[in-house]
Amino acid sequence: MAEIIQKDGTWTFDGDALRLTPGRDKNVSLLRKTLGELTVPLGALAGISLEQGKKSGRLRLRLRDGADPLLQATGGKLAEPNDPYQLAVESDRYGVAEYVVDEVRDALLLDRVPADPVDSYLLPGPSVPLSVSAGDGTASFDGEHVRLEWNWKTEDSKSAAGARSLALADLTTVEWHPAVGLENGYLRFTVRGAETKAPPKYDPNSVELWGFKKDSLMALVAAAVQARLPHPTASPEAAQAAEQPAVIAPEDDHDALLRRLRELGELHKSGILTDEEFATAKRAVLKRM
Repeated sequence: MAEIIQKDGTWTFDGDALRLTPGRDKNVSLLRKTLGELTVPLGALAGISLEQGKKSGRLRLRLRDGADPLLQATGGKLAEPNDPYQLAVESDRYGVAEYVVDEVRDALLLDRVPADPVDSYLLPGPSVPLSVSAGDGTASFDGEHVRLEWNWKTEDSKSAAGARSLALADLTTVEWHPAVGLENGYLRFTVRGAETKAPPKYDPNSVELWGFKKDSLMALVAAAVQARLPHPTASPEAAQAAEQPAVIAPEDDHDALLRRLRELGELHKSGILTDEEFATAKRAVLKRM
């Protein structure tokens, strides 16, 4: 086993998967703390590298295209601090970092893992339910429906129709884009038969983002939805099959929901979720149970 422990987080490789745990340092981003621990199977990796500087360096993972719904939904637009596949490394730990790199590379060679794109997601995406407030609204996702609710800052023409409920089966794409310079960002859902090029400010199926701290959390909503949509490379037949509701063993589903309740409690206790966001997400979990 190879492991490196830093303030930024801990990476542990057991030969089959790389476990990425965010650190508790105040400089660790809100997105990474909320996303929590990730387990990346060896088959999802295309490569790993270490970039060395005088005082600090950075470990970087490169995933195979199409392996991760978070990267798919964000289109590679996550800022460096929010990227869960990067780890800041102190210069005195370069030797350990190089050992981790060698171990992962050797495993990729021994298992003959190709670096080409994949046709199905190899990571599950964020757990649901999720509820995030940012920009001009709140986006919630329970695994089957996306709910968009507006705040007092929403454009009148968009908020006049009230809250939106979008069935997963009616969605064709989801996209998150950060605010850049003077250009606002957005979380946009494309509904089958209702495609539009309207700016997010006026699009009732979009949340407009203004570059504040919680904008990045909307990327988790996008990733959770993306993970449940047909893979971009899927054939029409596979896409149609993916739209059918999955059959989940009740006991497995119940355990997953209990774990999600614990996660929500920890996020609320640490101040990442507000009282309102925690209450909304908790109600959604209890409803599914």
